[in-house]
Amino acid sequence: YNVFCTFVRFISLQWRELQLWSDRDLVHFYSPTGFKADFPKTRVIIDGTEVPVNKPKLPTAQQATYSTYKNRNTVKILAGVTPGGMCSYISPSYGGSASDRQIVERSNLMDHCDPKDSIMSDKGFDVQDLFAPYHVSINIPTFFKKKNRMNQKTVMHDRKISSKRIHVERFIGLAKSYKLLKSPLNSSETLLSSDIIFICFMLCNFRSCIVPRDA
Repeated sequence: YNVFCTFVRFISLQWRELQLWSDRDLVHFYSPTGFKADFPKTRVIIDGTEVPVNKPKLPTAQQATYSTYKNRNTVKILAGVTPGGMCSYISPSYGGSASDRQIVERSNLMDHCDPKDSIMSDKGFDVQDLFAPYHVSINIPTFFKKKNRMNQKTVMHDRKISSKRIHVERFIGLAKSYKLLKSPLNSSETLLSSDIIFICFMLCNFRSCIVPRDA
């Protein structure tokens, strides 16, 4: 355990010295042609994901890590991927009981963005009020209210968002394909969950062709 813990912490601290958050011009340069045409101001695509953990012994820890969505104990993180397919933001891990909004509130994602940037996400991240003071917009699918029928323009716009947002889901699926994240983390690994998940996502940045240029 000492060897495992030492190297996990060492690799994590070394890679955290890298500048993951890319400049706006660099993000735009490596964006696929579809993003440049439809969503040119997109700086990052965000999504949350959960990793299962063994049930803690302490009742307070059980409550903090219990996820009603997964119906088990988990840790949750917020991941951000550029339109070009590079992971540019990884939050610390939180207990599975934390909501997506709570994680965004505790993150420093707002400080990274520049005015007039756009963030793409799904409906679970209705956090426009958090980013409005920073002049950053949240691009999410339209909420279906009072059974009103959406017009064709709105439907086509939502389909475009869904087709682009799937890239972050692909990246998350690739990161969770590592054997360490396939089975529940034990108590020792849960303490290192922020570093373990960060390393798995960083390893995916060394992969090639995650997002095609014509996506």
